[in-house]
Amino acid sequence: MPSRASSKRTKRRLKRGVFHWLVDLQATIKRFLAETNDNSKPFVWTANPDNIIAAARRGHQVLGAIS
Repeated sequence: MPSRASSKRTKRRLKRGVFHWLVDLQATIKRFLAETNDNSKPFVWTANPDNIIAAARRGHQVLGAIS
């Protein structure tokens, strides 16, 4: 199993790295995905649905007032 530090290095290389060959980029992406999937955590929804709906309604009202 890849270490957490290895996963961070791979992510940093994807963000800052220069890839001269497409094959190198593809290999780095595949490695990052494999390491991320090995250490995956379930998504936990923390937002209140009523707050989301209220914000969407406010957005629609603002957009309606603009046009």
